[in-house]
Amino acid sequence: MSFYITTPIFYVNAQPHLGHAYSTIIADTVSRFQKIAGNEVRFQTGTDEHGDKIAEAAARANETPKEYVDRISLMFREAWPPLHIEPDNFIRTTDPNHIKTVQDILRQVHDRGDIYFSEYSGLYCKGCDRFLTEKELVDGNCPDHLTPPESISEQNYFFRMSKYQEWLIGHIEQNPDFIQPERYRNEVLSFLKEPLEDLCISRPTSRLTWGIPLPFDDKFVTYVWFDALINYLTGIDYPDGPDFARYWQGAEHLIAKDILKPHAIYWPTMLKSLGLEPYRKLHVHGYWNVNETKMSKSIGNVIRPADLINECGADSVRYFLLREMSFGLDSSFSYDALINRHNADLANDLGNLVSRSLTMVKNFCAGKVPDQGTMQDSDRELAEAAITMVAEYREQMEAFAFNRALREIWKVIGMANRYIVTNAPWELAKDPANRERLDTVLYTLLETLRLITLTLHPVMPATAIRMGAALGAVSPPNLDSQGRWGLLVPASSITPGETLFPRLKKKTPTPAPAGNPATDSPKKGAKAGRLEAEMPEGLIGFERFKEIDLRVGEITRAEAIKKSDRLLKLTVNAPEERTIVAGIAEFYQPEELVGKKVIIVANLKPTKLMGVTSQGMVLAARDGDNLVLTTVTGAAAAGSKVA
Repeated sequence: MSFYITTPIFYVNAQPHLGHAYSTIIADTVSRFQKIAGNEVRFQTGTDEHGDKIAEAAARANETPKEYVDRISLMFREAWPPLHIEPDNFIRTTDPNHIKTVQDILRQVHDRGDIYFSEYSGLYCKGCDRFLTEKELVDGNCPDHLTPPESISEQNYFFRMSKYQEWLIGHIEQNPDFIQPERYRNEVLSFLKEPLEDLCISRPTSRLTWGIPLPFDDKFVTYVWFDALINYLTGIDYPDGPDFARYWQGAEHLIAKDILKPHAIYWPTMLKSLGLEPYRKLHVHGYWNVNETKMSKSIGNVIRPADLINECGADSVRYFLLREMSFGLDSSFSYDALINRHNADLANDLGNLVSRSLTMVKNFCAGKVPDQGTMQDSDRELAEAAITMVAEYREQMEAFAFNRALREIWKVIGMANRYIVTNAPWELAKDPANRERLDTVLYTLLETLRLITLTLHPVMPATAIRMGAALGAVSPPNLDSQGRWGLLVPASSITPGETLFPRLKKKTPTPAPAGNPATDSPKKGAKAGRLEAEMPEGLIGFERFKEIDLRVGEITRAEAIKKSDRLLKLTVNAPEERTIVAGIAEFYQPEELVGKKVIIVANLKPTKLMGVTSQGMVLAARDGDNLVLTTVTGAAAAGSKVA
């Protein structure tokens, strides 16, 4: 099957920032995933280089528009390799073949009678480079740029977009997957309930010359959106190139929600006028916010990709962005959250699993894959979970649910780390009589790592290559041929490498709250810090110690707390059911906590944290930057007193 994934072409009035990087990382991840799923893939990105804003930006920089767009477009092209982004094509709207294609399409649409000349008055936003309706304004301002639009009246050429309104409504309703997620499909259908105006597709050269001249009237240049959208056809050599015939039927566009209307309304109607089938799907993602505000050059809260790479490496950035945001919804960025994900998920969970497993194979099996002996229940449980992971991962990736796909992988990573503790290979290695059991445990770990590596290729390509090399896996990744159990060859070599993810220190660490965090509510507007109990210096008397009610509590449920990157809501039996809010989210995933027996302080005064009433505290040990829950092994029942 052919698959054609595109990013929006990025407007060069600003340098690359986190929002651009997120869109392009998604497209690269999707491209890599479709390749390991066995499909023929084309991935395109590029830059949008015409219009009012570009001419103004060039003037401010004391450059010609051509000098300016060449410089900024190069910044975009050079921003992607450090993030391991590998497009098949990088298109520019100043490319000669694109200009020719735009003019050919304008001529076709004009000859069909779908372009006419008229006068128009409207509210024009320079930031959006389009006319806005009264309904789109918020308090009289453009909702994206927070500035009032300018009232403009002028003669221009118009595309008969209204002619195709009923067709577009029918196409969206008959193809529920055409616009995803569903909320954006509903938003477009809601907009289409009102009569659709025709689209102004030109700008007079009396006020703008930096654009593609209309082929039928050189006193006008092409409106930037009519120009830009056609890049998706230019990039596959429309109309006669082999790539157009091969890929257009599999075209899927990826955009941010601020350009929904041009892609969901302008573009399909333009294609209909041309006599082309519309693209297959439109995928719409939300914004990365900083301090609850959309990232924007004009607002001054821009995060640069290069800064993030310098902070923790490209694969960590890719993982964080895909894990942290639910596709389609907005998400908030912070350096603390990025470093927490790196340390907890990558250094602690994945990195330690890889390091421990390969080191044990080196020490106990001379660096060779051992034979798999008779599997016990714990081996089969981990093997079945790993096989199921591949199938569920595939389903979630196809649905653009990247955070859920990664959650499935990290469930198995958590299981594998617990499997090591439960089976204790270092103890098995002490007795030659346990040789078969030791080999089986280590083989099970290596096969689990191989399947984890396979699923990580699209998200963290450099890490997956290093893991695959350590495991001796040299063939190109393929989900169909490699997504099953038992492919590692006994006696093949294992090569432990350097630490995958060294732990990072925060530049500006968040201080722990003063006092007792189980009884002191955070100040309004403040982020919740780590929950750490600090005893006064010096010794305390036994009578005072007896006042603390320590019990065994069994965690039966765990879930994240909205708007907090540190707190988890735990349901604990001790033996009665109670809710405890714990500041351990950066060290534990909710799913790996269920079933753990922990020690709780049961007689703390209930208090509200982030709107949730907490009825106690779980105890944990601090080891440098790491936090480890104090757990109970053996048959101690929930509610047992700690003596």
